[in-house]
Amino acid sequence: MKKIEAIIKSFKLDEVRERLQQVGIEGMTVLEVRGFGRAGGKASIYPGAEYVVDFVPKVKLELVLPDELVHQAIEAILEVARTGHPGDGKIFVLPVEEAIRISTDERGHDAL
Repeated sequence: MKKIEAIIKSFKLDEVRERLQQVGIEGMTVLEVRGFGRAGGKASIYPGAEYVVDFVPKVKLELVLPDELVHQAIEAILEVARTGHPGDGKIFVLPVEEAIRISTDERGHDAL
């Protein structure tokens, strides 16, 4: 099993969710997050003044998947979340040692 953490632009969330469902992803967790990358934030213009937004709002998707769905999920996220502009986000893939469904005590793939 693997955990995918994807940080994407907020306005892409619905499209990404729909595309993930099309490839068989049945669930995910979504968090509202703020951060910055190489650019260090972005400059914005407020009437009469320019200011820097240090932390840009994004959404973070967390999915725990069987190994056989990981590649499809990554490709789906890339396909839909990419705008071609800086700040499109990042995808991280991490190993998951165990998953346990609290209500039934199912473990491993059955818990997903």
